[in-house]
Amino acid sequence: MSKKEKGKKEKEKNLLSDASLNFLKNYINTPSPVGFESNGQKIWLDYIKNYTDTTFTDPYGTAVGIINPNEAFKVVIEAHADEISWFVNYITDQGLIYLKRNGGVDHQIAPSMRVFIHGKKGPVKAVFGWPAIHTRISGSDQKENQPKVENLFLDCGARSKKEVEDLGVHVGAVVTYMDGFDEIANDYYIGRAFDNRIGGFMIAEVARLMKENKIKLPFGLYIVNAVQEEIGLRGAEMIARRIKPNVAIITDVTHDTQTPMINKNIEGDVACGKGPSPTYGPAVHTKLLHLVEEVAAANDIPLQMRAVSRSTGTDTDSFAYANDGCPSVLISIPLRYMHTTVEMIHKKDIEYTIQLIYKTLLQLTPKTNLSYF
Repeated sequence: MSKKEKGKKEKEKNLLSDASLNFLKNYINTPSPVGFESNGQKIWLDYIKNYTDTTFTDPYGTAVGIINPNEAFKVVIEAHADEISWFVNYITDQGLIYLKRNGGVDHQIAPSMRVFIHGKKGPVKAVFGWPAIHTRISGSDQKENQPKVENLFLDCGARSKKEVEDLGVHVGAVVTYMDGFDEIANDYYIGRAFDNRIGGFMIAEVARLMKENKIKLPFGLYIVNAVQEEIGLRGAEMIARRIKPNVAIITDVTHDTQTPMINKNIEGDVACGKGPSPTYGPAVHTKLLHLVEEVAAANDIPLQMRAVSRSTGTDTDSFAYANDGCPSVLISIPLRYMHTTVEMIHKKDIEYTIQLIYKTLLQLTPKTNLSYF
């Protein structure tokens, strides 16, 4: 191997700098629940402004960094910023707090979890209380209570409704889990809300690579971190109409299907650490997908292909069908334990996905033929 090739390999091996990882940890640890994404978006914008020509936010908080804002041809790379959470719905006279979902939060993982209630006076610590096992089972003929949204409650140490309200907690206050970023063996990361702030991290890193490698793109690149995906792709719907892109590359998470209780016949065969997972489906533009596959092959990036029925269930759908139609592709990263506090991803997949998006952008031009005919 030549010195030049060795240097290139070493650079790609160390794709994630210490500054990048510090940004990722801070970003993951900052609550950004559906409809209340602004704290995380501020951190993201503060990072990406170093690598873009300009930035803006829309009325609902979607954040955008732009490279070459004056170019007529527009390419979007996009992820969503919001995380699932809870809403305070009812406060009892005894000071217990009942909730509603904010997005597809999993009620079965809630008992005994620690949370922050984001009230008017700042975060309030609380726990999902759950009766002791001794009291839940009183006889062999009696079924044990199972966690449901209607029987889950928070205990913040208050013993009256007034004490709850004195802490700044109110109906409509949003609730997030405390768990944050951590690293475990064999280059795995765990954390709350990798779905899909890992996407926001990866597209920011693509912008960083563009800047550091002094790349001159022949189009405007819009790095989009959208809100409100978890309740119906709403942020993407709004920003797609505003930007009116010509091409969109979306990144999100998909299921690692190697664990128990997942049917590969239904969910496909995908594993953490074995590369990004592009998707076939009606909303995915086949010629754009084939370009992504060609780029992966040329750069030795392994892929794990997936197929979806009807919709992707991601922001890809909003971009694909916006305006007069926008050729769109979905590049997902494998993740274990989605919508829990221990979502798990592999460092190698992060690096592969960043490289795949970056190298694909280098192949795109306004003259790239994406016509089916």
